[in-house]
Amino acid sequence: MVVVMDGRAPAEQVQAVISRLEECGFKAHPIHGVRRIVIGAVGDRRAISSLGLETMPGVERVVPIMKPYKLVSREAREENTVVRVGNAAIGGDGLAVCAGPCAVESREQLLEAARMVSGAGAVMLRGGAFKPRTSPYSFQGLEEEGLRLLAEAARETGLATVTEVVDEYSLNLAVQYVDVLQIGARNMQNFRLLQMVGRSGKPVLLKRGLSATVEEWLMAAEYIMSEGNGQIILCERGIRTFEQSTRNTLDLSAVPLVKSLSHLPVIVDPSHATGDRKLVGPMARAAVAAGADGLLIEVHPDPGKALCDGPQSLTPAQFAALMEELRAVAAAVGRAA
Repeated sequence: MVVVMDGRAPAEQVQAVISRLEECGFKAHPIHGVRRIVIGAVGDRRAISSLGLETMPGVERVVPIMKPYKLVSREAREENTVVRVGNAAIGGDGLAVCAGPCAVESREQLLEAARMVSGAGAVMLRGGAFKPRTSPYSFQGLEEEGLRLLAEAARETGLATVTEVVDEYSLNLAVQYVDVLQIGARNMQNFRLLQMVGRSGKPVLLKRGLSATVEEWLMAAEYIMSEGNGQIILCERGIRTFEQSTRNTLDLSAVPLVKSLSHLPVIVDPSHATGDRKLVGPMARAAVAAGADGLLIEVHPDPGKALCDGPQSLTPAQFAALMEELRAVAAAVGRAA
């Protein structure tokens, strides 16, 4: 349930409601909106009627939430959540683009990519230091050296940095170097890892699982938010279907659907969704038109020599041209880019 406090309720009244909830075994999560404070409460639904919350000073109303995901739902927070990372704002009026190579391969490769994407208008730099690969013989990433290079690129360009964490070891290293922790599709239902990134205090980019339903995706976000971390960016990256012409099937209908169900920002990864650089531009434009708050795009200085996902990576020139096209689409749907 959510307890909606009166907009003029002082801090003492808010704390009294939180204390009452906790006394009765509920886990309380204050959510500060523009006009009022809402307290999300997770616990035994049967006990709601006996709490007497409606009669407490400062309480405007109590709203039961029927969906299995509570804190990430629109019922818990009507306003859009805006995740702010450095100079980037994901979920606001603007379009936030995160770009860079699939994997950090070398200092020269990453710095060149960072300079190029920054110059074209990206606000975040992506780069994998730990690479979960299908084959154990594929490039697995530079690990801590890759994280150091991401931090160096951030210092030079001012870009916020995003990298994937795959376990407790990589998480403990990544929090020391990068701005946003990415949970990849393979780990969307690694519930222990979700809880750990929830406790990290860092913003989290949560990719949809390979075959996950929208509800399962939002429940994964609920794991993170239940640990007190509301800085969550949802990323649609395509799901696995019987179609084999593309790497995955990009579910763009999920963008407006999830935005109607949840207050969290939603971005789209057209690179992993299609696996083909020829399709990245059209799907990126379509994602913006569908209401995506941002994009996650792979860009490599020389895709032909990439150690990971070269066929779906744009060249810097292609990315710069796409950014110009995205500005036009964003303007047409009332967004800045």
